[in-house]
Amino acid sequence: MAKSKTTVFFCKECGYESAKWNGQCPSCKAWNTFVEAPAAKEEKTAGRVTLSGLQKYPVPQRLDEIELSAESRISTGSKELDGVLGGGIVPASLILVGGDPGIGKSTLLLQVCRNIAAAGEKVLYISGEESLRQIKLRAERMGGFSGELLFLAETNLDSVAAVLQKEMPKVAVIDSVQTMYRDEASGAPGSVSQVRESTSVLLQLAKGLGITIFIVGHVTKDGQVAGPRMLEHMVDTVLYFEGDKSAAYRIVRGVKNRFGRTDEIGVFEMRGEGLCEVPNPSEYLISGGEIRASGSVVTCSLEGSRPMLLEIQALICRTNFGQPRRTASGADYNRVNLLMAVLEKREGLRLSECDAYINVAGGMRISEPSLDLGIVTAIASSYTDTPVSPKTLIFGEVGLSGEVRAVKMAQQRVNEAVKMGFDSCILPLSNVKGIETGGKIKLIGVADVAAAIRALK
Repeated sequence: MAKSKTTVFFCKECGYESAKWNGQCPSCKAWNTFVEAPAAKEEKTAGRVTLSGLQKYPVPQRLDEIELSAESRISTGSKELDGVLGGGIVPASLILVGGDPGIGKSTLLLQVCRNIAAAGEKVLYISGEESLRQIKLRAERMGGFSGELLFLAETNLDSVAAVLQKEMPKVAVIDSVQTMYRDEASGAPGSVSQVRESTSVLLQLAKGLGITIFIVGHVTKDGQVAGPRMLEHMVDTVLYFEGDKSAAYRIVRGVKNRFGRTDEIGVFEMRGEGLCEVPNPSEYLISGGEIRASGSVVTCSLEGSRPMLLEIQALICRTNFGQPRRTASGADYNRVNLLMAVLEKREGLRLSECDAYINVAGGMRISEPSLDLGIVTAIASSYTDTPVSPKTLIFGEVGLSGEVRAVKMAQQRVNEAVKMGFDSCILPLSNVKGIETGGKIKLIGVADVAAAIRALK
C-alpha cells in the first residue's frame, strides 16, 4: 500500500491546493505563489453520515421573509475610526486589522475595547503574543480602564471558542491570528493551513454567536497581510495601518468594507497615552509650510470622501553626473518621471540635465491623479526659482499632451481650501463651472500646463 503524501502545496493568493509545486496557480493565474505545507490530517470515521441522520439543517427563505434587525451600530468611541468603518461597528462582523510591527494596532484596539466597555458592553481581549502582565503594563500607560473588560492569554483556538461561547461578549479581539492554532489543522501556527482554518472558525463564531470579532494580522515585507490572500476575502472589513513609525501620525485606511465606503481614512497621532484623533488632518499636514519658497505647492488629495490638503516639495538642480538622479518620496516614481517628460516636451524645460527630488511633506503616500498639476507646478517653480503663494491651492490631472483634465469632487476640495483660509485655487477649467464659492476664494481655471505655469506668476 502506497504511503500517503505528508505535504501539499498551497497558493498564497487564493488558497488553491496542489499535490506538486506549480510556477503559476491554475486557479488565480498568479506566479510564484505556491508554498509547501503539511497535509491535512485524515479523520477516522465509523461510517458516512446520511441525510436522515441530520438533526438540524438550514431552511432557505424568500427575500420578503427575511427580517432586518433594527439594531444600530456600535460606536468605537473614536470618530475617526467610526468614519472608516462606515458609522461604527456592525454587530456579528469579522474585522481584519493589518499593519507593520509597532505601528499601533494593539494600542488602538485596546483603546477601542476600553471605550466599548466604558459604554456598558462586555468585551474580551485575547492575546496570543503577550502575557496578562504585559497587557496590564501597557494598559496602565494608557490610563484608567472601567467596565466589563476581560483579558485572556491563549493560543489554542478550541479553548478560545469555548471561552467565547461561555462569556458571550459583545466585542472580542484576537491578537493575532498568526499565533492561533487548532490540533485538527496541520502545520505550525502562522502557516497557510492554520491561518485559513483559524479565520474560518472565527468567522463561524462571529456569525453564529453574534459577536463582533477584531483579528490582528501580521504583514509581509510587501505590506500585505501574511497568509493566504483568501483571508481578506473571508472577513467583512479590512483595515490597514499606514505611516512611518518615526513620524507622529498614523493613518487607518479601509481597503474593504461590506457595510460602508472603501478607502476612507482616519488620522491619529501617537502620544504617550496612546493614539489620539486628528480631527483636522489638513491643518496638521500643511503646518510649517507658510514660508514662501520656490518648489513648494499646496494641493488637495481625496481619501475616500475626505479631502486633505498636502504640501508637495520639489527641488530641481543641475546634475554633476552623466545620469541625472530622480527621487520621489510619497508620490509614484513612474508618474513623476512621466510628468517631467511632459514638461520637457511641451514646455521646453531642460529637465534631462537636472536632478529632481520630489517629496510629499508629512510622510504621506499618495497615488491619486489629482496631484499631477501640483507636482508639475512644484517642479516648474523650482526650475525657474519662482515662489508660489502658500495661500494658493493647486489640483488637477495632467495628460500626456499637456492638457489638464477634470477631477472628481472638486466642490469638496474647494470647500476644504476655503475652510483653511486659502484665497485662490488653480484647478481644471472643466471643473470651474458649477462650483459655488460665495466669493470667498478666487478660482483660476486652466486648460493646459502652460496656463497653470503662467498663473503662478
